[in-house]
Amino acid sequence: MFTEQDNQQIAAQGISLETINGQIKHFIDGFPFLTALRAATVGDGIVRIPEENLTQYTRRFDDVAGSYSLMKFVPASGAATRMFKSLFAALDGKNDKSVDEFFARITEFAFYDDLKAAMAEKGDIIETADRQTVLRYLLTDEGLDYGNLPKGLLKFHRYPDGARTPVEEHLVEGAAYANANGLVRIHFTVSPEHHERFEKLIIDEKPDYEAWLGVAYDVTFSEQKKSTDTISVDLNNEPFRNADNSLLFRPAGHGALIENLNDIDADIVFIKNIDNVVPDEIRETTVTYKKALATVLIDAQQRVFQLLELIDQPEDAVSDGYLAEADEFLQMALYTNHPEDFESYSKADKIGYFKRKLDRPIRVCGMVPNVGEPGGGPFWAKNADGSSSLQIVESAQFDMANADQKAIFDTATHFNPVDLVCGLKNRHDQKYDLPRYRDMQTGFITQKSKDGKDLKAQELPGLWNGAMADWNTLFVEVPLITFNPVKTVNDLLRDEHQ
Repeated sequence: MFTEQDNQQIAAQGISLETINGQIKHFIDGFPFLTALRAATVGDGIVRIPEENLTQYTRRFDDVAGSYSLMKFVPASGAATRMFKSLFAALDGKNDKSVDEFFARITEFAFYDDLKAAMAEKGDIIETADRQTVLRYLLTDEGLDYGNLPKGLLKFHRYPDGARTPVEEHLVEGAAYANANGLVRIHFTVSPEHHERFEKLIIDEKPDYEAWLGVAYDVTFSEQKKSTDTISVDLNNEPFRNADNSLLFRPAGHGALIENLNDIDADIVFIKNIDNVVPDEIRETTVTYKKALATVLIDAQQRVFQLLELIDQPEDAVSDGYLAEADEFLQMALYTNHPEDFESYSKADKIGYFKRKLDRPIRVCGMVPNVGEPGGGPFWAKNADGSSSLQIVESAQFDMANADQKAIFDTATHFNPVDLVCGLKNRHDQKYDLPRYRDMQTGFITQKSKDGKDLKAQELPGLWNGAMADWNTLFVEVPLITFNPVKTVNDLLRDEHQ
């Protein structure tokens, strides 16, 4: 199947031939559907923190934050083309209601002043220019080039002292909870073509935010690794060839970022998407719940470490009482139910099982009430070893042709806004090797085209579903106000962003 030239290209990509063959097998066989048992709901997998206890949770986090190494991890997208989909259509003369709203309220956008200035610099007046002229200045390199920039570099929110990009909003938000003794560490994953602009923005703006907030920032960047790209195939599942007969590799979606996260050296990592930011005046709820999620994580982690100390010793030193404690905590607090034949396990097998289940990375995921937004949701799911546990499951992982599975999907009360707090180290302060805890059977296949030819592409298990499938997982309900993504440009007109 592969020539010597192919083998050289594969080696340069940093991917093993075994991995490539595995990817091609997935194209041929497809990915199996996940078996969901039921939706996770409040009281059955989702924890609701009583409002009167929130202050206690935040104070407890504030008391111990300085003893942890904290990091805020922000997956930053590539070009924001989809955000401007309707405006690109309008550039070609196809208008709809969203375009009408955009122009009716254009002065309300945080980037309006920049757009007006860019047009004036070339002698065009925004108030009298036709729509297509305005859109050219907004979307193309004739002006702001917003159609080719990532969301992180677009101006989202207006303030008296100037507009802020999502990158800057993450700096401000990070100072409120990813702050250990005045040091705020933030890591952005960026695409190669935008890396330099992200760094320039930080260099230009960081001193002002440090002076204003009284913190020191350690801001780092990384890109998806070439070794996480996946091979593409044609519709016959043969390797897709470029015009020069080389193999086509494509970035494998956000699931590839588990490798970037694996390179992070921190005790506790807060994960949040680049576009889910709000202005200062409504940020307090977000900060409160981030600290509450971190407190839930710390409590669970400390108990896990205690239990492992009790059972990680010679078999005759592990009492039945210790096993009972581990059993109860695993089922009642970590929401992991045993395989059906668990009671037939020997004592040694039970100890091994408990150690495997306890000694894993841990994540606490915020879950918001479901209001019809697309995205993964919280479910109880069957695992390969026969146990069942909480999983964030994407709709594509459900067999919608199966009436029982579709009914379970339709009963979901919450969904995942990508609001995670993660514990990445074991009780010996050693980093877990995160790729070991993926479920490689949870990727996605999509159809694309290149040079006029159809192809199939493959995404790795998603960062917060398949790539974290073998983590200990806790779900906590968070208010809808903490979830304010910007999927289209007109989302910036919502009250939460004004």
